[in-house]
Amino acid sequence: MSEETESTQPIKATQPVKARKASKPKATAPAPEVEAEKSTSAEPAPTESDSPGPRPKKKFNLGQFFLNLLVFLIIVGVGVFGGYQSGLSIRKQAKETLINQQLGDQFTRALVDIQFGHYNTAKQRLEYIINIDPSFPGAMEKLTEVMVLSNIPTVTPVVSPTPQLIVDETNYDALFAQAQQLVAAGQWQNALTVLDTLRKKNPSFNTVQVDGMYYFCLRNLGVDMIKAGNLEGGIYQLTLAERFAPLDNTAHILRDNARFYITAASFWELDWKLAAEYFAQLNGSGLWDGTMTATERYYYAAMRYGDELLAQGAYCEAYEQYQAAQAIGQLDAQAAKGANQAYQECYPPTEIPEPTLEPPTETPPTP
Repeated sequence: MSEETESTQPIKATQPVKARKASKPKATAPAPEVEAEKSTSAEPAPTESDSPGPRPKKKFNLGQFFLNLLVFLIIVGVGVFGGYQSGLSIRKQAKETLINQQLGDQFTRALVDIQFGHYNTAKQRLEYIINIDPSFPGAMEKLTEVMVLSNIPTVTPVVSPTPQLIVDETNYDALFAQAQQLVAAGQWQNALTVLDTLRKKNPSFNTVQVDGMYYFCLRNLGVDMIKAGNLEGGIYQLTLAERFAPLDNTAHILRDNARFYITAASFWELDWKLAAEYFAQLNGSGLWDGTMTATERYYYAAMRYGDELLAQGAYCEAYEQYQAAQAIGQLDAQAAKGANQAYQECYPPTEIPEPTLEPPTETPPTP
């Protein structure tokens, strides 16, 4: 019994040892995993962002897209608008040039119509021009002139050159008809007398027609006075006519020349130089003051100015004045003498040099 117990005790004693040996591998098997867990527990666990995989896609910004699109559309719109405005400007300039050419052509045709007495046609052309361009040069003045001329009746003149004036000053129609007859007969002063009576008795009677006849009578009376040598009277009548309508070019130039003649005559016998210079500009105009024409005054002033220059020793200038006077008429005795002297002094005869004999040059003997 003791042997059996002894033999079994070792067996009992060794069984745990075998079991311990057999279970050792099982206990040590998970050791690497534990060590790996220990080694990796010290380092942070890798995240998805640290992985070398593909980067995440950015989100589409819709607001930025529309902003860029809006900026692009604005730039394109500004460019298109600038080109459109430039095209409009070019088209506008071309249109204005064409209109100016057409208006200029109509204005030229209106002047021709006025010249030939086609006042209604000229009026239509001028009104057309003014409706398009009220500031067209000369259109308004010519329209006023046409309206005045068109209101002057073209009645057959009476047989008597001096019709009797109507005594009844209350018959306005008769006074108006009398004024028309006098205008047609060219009796400007008598027509003005009748018009003054009519205007004094009834200022509102046929105002436009009466104003037109006033202008026509005053204008023609002033021109006739200046041509007759009454310069001051003609200037006065033309100035009165200008209150009713602008003067035409002929009357305007004639009045300016008459004023210039009066200014030139103010230097007569006081300053021959200025008198000659002023009347030289009126030479050939036919203007006169009832005593001498502008050409005659220039002729005389040039001779006397030449005498003054001769006395001052300016011979060449004096001879030029004598020549200018001689181109108009024969010089008087004083001027003829002065012209001869001025010519001799300005163009003295040149001496003919005497020939000088030079001694012959000796030629050396030939060896």
